[in-house]
Amino acid sequence: MYLVIVESPAKARTIKKFLGKNYKVEASMGHVIDLPKSQIGIDTEKKYKPKYITIRGKGEILKKLKTARKKAKKVFFAADPDREGEAISWHLMKALEVNEDEPCRVEFHEITKNTVKDAFKKPRKIDKNRVEAQQARRILDRLVGYKISPLLWKKVKKGLSAGRVQSVAIRLICDREEEIRSFVPEEYWSLTAQLTPGGKADSFLAQFRGMDKSKIKLTDENMVNDIIGELTQAKYVINSIKKRERKRNPAPPFTTSSLQQDSSSRLGFTVRKTMSIAQQLYEGINIKKEGTVGLITYIRTDSTKISDTAREEAKNYILKKYGEDYYPAKPRVYKVKKGAQEAHEAIRPTSTFRNPDDIKGHLTKDQYRLYKLIWERFLASQMSHAVFNMVTVDIKAYNYLFRTTGSTVKFPGFLVIYDNLGIDEREEDRVLPELEEGQELNLIKLKPQQHFTQPPPRYTEASLVKTLEEKGVGRPSTYAPTIDTIQARGYVLKEKKNLVPTELGQIVVDLMKEFFPDIINVEFTASLEDKLDLVEEGNVRWIEVIDNFYIPFQKTIQYAEKEMEEIEIQDEVSDEVCEKCGRQMVYKHGRYGKFLACPGFPECRNTKPILKETGVKCPVCGGEVVEKKTKKGRTFFGCSSYPDCEFVSWQRPVNEKCPYCDSVLVEKRSKQKLTLRCLNKECDFQRDEKKNKQESK
Repeated sequence: MYLVIVESPAKARTIKKFLGKNYKVEASMGHVIDLPKSQIGIDTEKKYKPKYITIRGKGEILKKLKTARKKAKKVFFAADPDREGEAISWHLMKALEVNEDEPCRVEFHEITKNTVKDAFKKPRKIDKNRVEAQQARRILDRLVGYKISPLLWKKVKKGLSAGRVQSVAIRLICDREEEIRSFVPEEYWSLTAQLTPGGKADSFLAQFRGMDKSKIKLTDENMVNDIIGELTQAKYVINSIKKRERKRNPAPPFTTSSLQQDSSSRLGFTVRKTMSIAQQLYEGINIKKEGTVGLITYIRTDSTKISDTAREEAKNYILKKYGEDYYPAKPRVYKVKKGAQEAHEAIRPTSTFRNPDDIKGHLTKDQYRLYKLIWERFLASQMSHAVFNMVTVDIKAYNYLFRTTGSTVKFPGFLVIYDNLGIDEREEDRVLPELEEGQELNLIKLKPQQHFTQPPPRYTEASLVKTLEEKGVGRPSTYAPTIDTIQARGYVLKEKKNLVPTELGQIVVDLMKEFFPDIINVEFTASLEDKLDLVEEGNVRWIEVIDNFYIPFQKTIQYAEKEMEEIEIQDEVSDEVCEKCGRQMVYKHGRYGKFLACPGFPECRNTKPILKETGVKCPVCGGEVVEKKTKKGRTFFGCSSYPDCEFVSWQRPVNEKCPYCDSVLVEKRSKQKLTLRCLNKECDFQRDEKKNKQESK
């Protein structure tokens, strides 16, 4: 009997079905051995020797694995193909007393029968360089966290924490907030001409550009009115028409970061939710006639490479389904960014022929949506480019110039599957009427519009992940826990989809900037990641990396302990009185936003949610409808008289009754439109509304 150890029970069940009765597959439930939580666990006097212990609660698991080991002819460690998986395998190898020179490590990037069976034919030794790179990261994080966190507890507030990646993430959010606060909007204007070669039905819009040879910036209303005065009686003549073809190539298949970003913008998933569902798809889903099989390849990757087998399969699918025009002359190979893990592939379906709609009945709604996104992105990445017919028309009026452009899809290419632009960026097809150079046009009207420059947007989870990746901070596996941690510590709140720093977050960032500028420096943190890569490649010793960091860091800690002043954060007092003890309740920050709490804690533990009034009367009892949040942070609307009144709605009610049944109307929003519909399920009334332009931004 052979013993195989993986991390999760789901993965164990899938692999067991592939390997057969001669293999016993057990799950370690992640790490079994790690540094202790109660102490730093690093002996800085003895070359940073780590003190590893069996994790509390994992003793029975380890005992079970040791018992299975005694009965096994051979042990295989089949944890995930990354540094973390290598470290789990190494710790288990030591605990189960497997020889270091034994080829016991099995690595695969997709959980399918052939791939898994092939991997077990060529086991290798555990890669000590990978283990040391992971150990170096763990020690660096431990030194930062366990040295700075107690200082923050002492000087600011108990329960705070600091970390290499999380501190940089908070800084980015705080710096962006500072940009927004200091932003001074500038006025500017646009001028649009509605023109037609004939009747109003053929009219089109053209934008003011300036003079013949120079662009004019419209800065104020007087300037615009002066130009309109000149243009009212002008002749509008087509000066030039330029036609060209434009090609647009598909995006590469997903990496961890790009999957998190697209899943957020297209599906509305948090980073945590995306990774959780992707893990399920990777570890295996029970598909009728196939059994349990992994639907996608390994989900923690920064590579856009795909295997020759996957490329050939995609080619066959495209040719069969769409025809030769939809497959490029040469197979698409995407450039892998510097530092990407060469052994990894992009995230892709394990079989292109496993169409999402064919297996929809075996997936949950969210599993289907994410799998479909991954499948479509991968297939599109192997298809022909899209071709657009572009027309640019310049129109002269006196010495002023207007311009309009039109585009139509000549050949859709990969767009039949997947549009690699976000919904907000997508170009609409604009068809212009038949026009000729020298042709005179009729002016229908001139439309001036005032605008103001906008500050940079706050970070969302998706844009924060994108920025961290672009700056080389952290790795794909760190983004989800980082975003969770900065919210759990009260440094950042999520308002709608935006990440907003709290007062506490700003205080901590300011202290880190003053006393630990390297830790919170983006470039410094990114350079440490590069050094960890060098450790994995065997080009640098892990102790050397930590030495270079820790020796100056230790002096910084000593200075901060002496010079950092204590900061007392006063809770903001509310008008709400605690009904249990009579104290004035104060505002607190939690993972899911602000809430009211009694300042008498721990004697009085009373807390209350902050209710946002909507100005709408409850249709059941006439009370006030307020905005609330679930424990998971999802917004809903309910009566303020709850539990006496149990009215509730996921959509925001409005102050208007249904004209059909007199029930309450609620808003249903999308990026394109706002619809009012009746909350009464038996009534089918709904009405489309024009969305405010500012709202849609």
